[in-house]
Amino acid sequence: MRLSTAVMFLVALGLGALAVMLTRTWLESQMRGPLVISKDAPGMTTVVVATRPLRYGMELTDPDLAEVPWQVNAVPKGIFRTKAELLQGKDRRSVLSSIEINEPILEWKITGPGQRASLSALIEEGMTAVTVSVNEIVGVAGFVLPGDRVNVLLTRTDTQRGEYTDVLMQNVRVLAVNQLADDKVEKPVVAKAVTLEVSMQDAQKLTLAANVGRLSLTLRQAGAAVGDITRRVTTTDLGVGSLVATIDPKPKVEAPDPFSVIGVYRSLNRSEYSVPGP
Repeated sequence: MRLSTAVMFLVALGLGALAVMLTRTWLESQMRGPLVISKDAPGMTTVVVATRPLRYGMELTDPDLAEVPWQVNAVPKGIFRTKAELLQGKDRRSVLSSIEINEPILEWKITGPGQRASLSALIEEGMTAVTVSVNEIVGVAGFVLPGDRVNVLLTRTDTQRGEYTDVLMQNVRVLAVNQLADDKVEKPVVAKAVTLEVSMQDAQKLTLAANVGRLSLTLRQAGAAVGDITRRVTTTDLGVGSLVATIDPKPKVEAPDPFSVIGVYRSLNRSEYSVPGP
């Protein structure tokens, strides 16, 4: 074996041993667990998160919360940095909107200090809540749940135009179904009443509409914020008017001719005479 070949063999063997050592070191570091980031590290702060799933109406307690490190430039709006800031002594807060494990606690998802979880706490500023009566059909077969968005339809009857339907409101938020306001309900609920979040003027319209016609709800696609272009729909749009015009309910029956025609030939000339029929 030449000297150069032996040197190359030794170099390759050394590089192989070095690669094995580096790989082993990396695997051992991964088995020791993830890198722990300190809250005191540059660019870091703390954020209060949930240690378990929290649902509507639950009171927040110390075991439900944890302070975790968070990047300063990625802090959500409305967070709490410490548990003491959130709990504020004996004044407990309650959950208004469902919070999942490790999710930051945001101001708008809980009540103020000492407040109980009620429907009034869910209403946004400048809005009001109004309840409309529905049944299993009008309530979209029970598939309308708290937190959904719906359109409100009004059907009326006119002596001249017959029945017609207008879209009264669009993109209305559902606050509660019956007495249920938990936005994490997944099973359909057979509703007798649906509470909607609307402006004061729209609340007046809904109250009036419930007395002059029939209200119906249509479920909007999740996340759809743009309203649809709508128009009034009447019975003519169903084809009822054209159907009545083309079908005569009393068809005319022609009376039979009481006379018969008899032809008489004289030479090559034909003469016709009408005589009473049998």
